[in-house]
Amino acid sequence: MPRKGRGPATAGADPRRRRATDEEVTMGHGPDDDVEFFYNLTTGEVEQGRQHAAQHLMGPYPTREAAAAALESARARTEAWDAADEAERDEWDDDDE
Repeated sequence: MPRKGRGPATAGADPRRRRATDEEVTMGHGPDDDVEFFYNLTTGEVEQGRQHAAQHLMGPYPTREAAAAALESARARTEAWDAADEAERDEWDDDDE
């Protein structure tokens, strides 16, 4: 006797994920509109979409260029945080005197 309800092709499928229709693809509208880019720490390459395990990736970034600059951005943020930490330590040291 055939199973009723969801068939094997849809069993367990996430109802929020769907394939783009042919019209959406040709019109440029579909599930891939929100493409994200990742910087792969292992390969040093920018990837479109999540292609590897998260521990090897930085991102997501909105553009390929932003992903390519991931290391520089992280370095600049780290330097800014270090400077802020140093300034805060100096304030605490000044209060002790």
